[in-house]
Amino acid sequence: MAVMISALICTRNRADYLRRAIRSLVNQTLSQAQYEIIVVDNASEDSTQDVIDEFSYVPNLRSIREPVLGLSRARNTAWQNARAPFVAYLDDDAVASRGWLETYLEVFQWTKPTPGSVGGKCEPIWEVPQPDWLADQMLTSLSVYDWSDTPITLNEDQWLSGCNIAFPVAVLRELGGFREDLGRNGNKLLSGEETYLRRQLDAHGYTSIYHPKIMVGHHISPQRLNKLWFRRHAFGTGQSAAVMLKAEGALSAARRINLSFKKTVWAVPRAALMMLGRRPADRFRRQYQVLETLGYLNGLWNT
Repeated sequence: MAVMISALICTRNRADYLRRAIRSLVNQTLSQAQYEIIVVDNASEDSTQDVIDEFSYVPNLRSIREPVLGLSRARNTAWQNARAPFVAYLDDDAVASRGWLETYLEVFQWTKPTPGSVGGKCEPIWEVPQPDWLADQMLTSLSVYDWSDTPITLNEDQWLSGCNIAFPVAVLRELGGFREDLGRNGNKLLSGEETYLRRQLDAHGYTSIYHPKIMVGHHISPQRLNKLWFRRHAFGTGQSAAVMLKAEGALSAARRINLSFKKTVWAVPRAALMMLGRRPADRFRRQYQVLETLGYLNGLWNT
């Protein structure tokens, strides 16, 4: 039986989480003959290889060492080595539902024309309680979202996270995969590689499908539930937005000034609310938006 879909995990220094992620892929409802598991070790320095070796009994699992640091680089290495026509990405700190791959494959096989990307629900696995300063509206920064109770075609304001997303390999090859100047790289919290690819999909006429049964649980570690992490994430998100904009073509000084003015005008009232808001979650959400603006201005003029 031909391998129909490749489950891809890109990992770096998350051995304990990785074990749970791999286990969730081994225990899928889809026949093992129809899928493969590829783990890309992105220059890990912990016991990642030992964890992978624990699953040496799994006949459809293999690993690849990617020495060049960068999440986008690891993702490109993963799909370029896949044997199946479709690839599904699972974060190393996520856990796939039992029917994850089977539902992915059903959507790709039965949706015509074939969509450019497919994804599903990401639910939080809280390792500690959600802090009072973290508004529910900010959970998307942790790749937590739920767009619909039924399958839908996403509009331009909806998106899919790289922790739970799939593509036809032919489409990734056509579009060149993930931009390697975007996406997380070590301690740099850049992002936007999925957003940029989604824009390319839209421009080429591909649809993006959301199916709630394609569900993963996403671990929210205590290390992420601190304000410093969110501040760094906000700045990196703003920088990434500017990098994506500049990737579409050179920006004149006049264009940069105009964009900077509009973004600053947008941020000023949020800066005021950051100081005056009554609820801790409201104040910190405004702070996040202001820092995202500062990152955008930095990316617009300095990268």
